[in-house]
Amino acid sequence: MIERNYVSNSTVNMDRREISEIIFNQITFKKKELINQYQSSKNEIGYFFIDNLLPEKLANQCFDAFPDKSEMRCLNSIREFKHVSAQMDKHNPLLEKVLYAFQDERIIDLIGDICDIKSLYADDSLYAGGLSLMAKDNFLHPHLDNSHDASRERWRVLNLLYYVTPNWEKENGGHLELWPNGPRKDPVLIESKFNRLVIMATHDLSWHSVNKVQIDNSRCCISNYYFSDNALKSSDKFHVTKYRGRPESTFTNLILDCDASLRMLIRKVFKKGIRKNPHVYKKRN
Repeated sequence: MIERNYVSNSTVNMDRREISEIIFNQITFKKKELINQYQSSKNEIGYFFIDNLLPEKLANQCFDAFPDKSEMRCLNSIREFKHVSAQMDKHNPLLEKVLYAFQDERIIDLIGDICDIKSLYADDSLYAGGLSLMAKDNFLHPHLDNSHDASRERWRVLNLLYYVTPNWEKENGGHLELWPNGPRKDPVLIESKFNRLVIMATHDLSWHSVNKVQIDNSRCCISNYYFSDNALKSSDKFHVTKYRGRPESTFTNLILDCDASLRMLIRKVFKKGIRKNPHVYKKRN
């Protein structure tokens, strides 16, 4: 297991603007390559990734600052098993700086250029974003993300995943899987490598999952969603988060299919759901 040397606030000297500048410069430097990555996958599930995003010392500090899973909300069901938090003021301030650095307008516009998305917005409330930790035996079944933001006014179009666990190897599990031909075919594996940023499109065909963590360690991720006035595909329609089992899990597939149908029926009656999604950043005045 990787030991954490917890960092104090005084050791973190960079502000959000400086971190944004680094991210902007790194993406700009590889912009042509990233456009090619995204365009070559756009007809299925558009995605690209960039390694060594932040200085290694800063990326290590992000991992050291990550909360223990006991300080996070545990989601444990047939759909998923993971730990999450969006209440950033409960955690080391460095994590909030890095997370919101991705919401810099220049970075949003740059990523919009790469993905050819004209209207693109970050989400200050961190609806379904924030911090994610996956420990041993944690998993996330194949699913489609909820199509909209909390108010159903904008389409969810991009998922930004920044991984910060050092020396995370392929055999550890806990890696992102994209299913361009649906969850009954073979997935494309994108490793959750240390200091890697993955950006993937979300639409009505962007099935994705995280395979089970195999070791006694934590795969830590800082995540954002970007939203747009328009859907990425003309075929997109409103939907709740839809889960499926893995290809070999026929019984799980049946249960999750019924689960998605029931939740969609509820949303037809209650447009914004029966209760508010608790996974948002409740900022204090």
